Amino acid sequence: MKQIVLEMIAAPSCCQELKDAAQKWLDAADPAAKKAAADALVLELKDDVAPIGHVIEFFESPRGKQKFGEERAAAMAAHAREVQAKGGKWCDCPACSAGRKILDNAALLI
Repeated sequence: MKQIVLEMIAAPSCCQELKDAAQKWLDAADPAAKKAAADALVLELKDDVAPIGHVIEFFESPRGKQKFGEERAAAMAAHAREVQAKGGKWCDCPACSAGRKILDNAALLI
């Protein structure tokens, strides 16, 4: 699990709040601190790992276009639509992909 958390932190698409929660989990030493950090990490992951519909909505929004530019936002929205068409339910960026693995195996965080 540690390796997946490290991969997530290293992903360019990982937001600072998620990096901070993950680092606290990595740094936790005693069982009580590890459990508290694991619970906080899971909450942050549930907030940050994006359903594919939200990804499409964001990249097609004025905010997404402003942040990434028209062309890049359109390309990202098209990619997300491809993921959705293939049955994908979640963002497939490196941070979200690692985050899903962590959520799917959250019991291993403790």
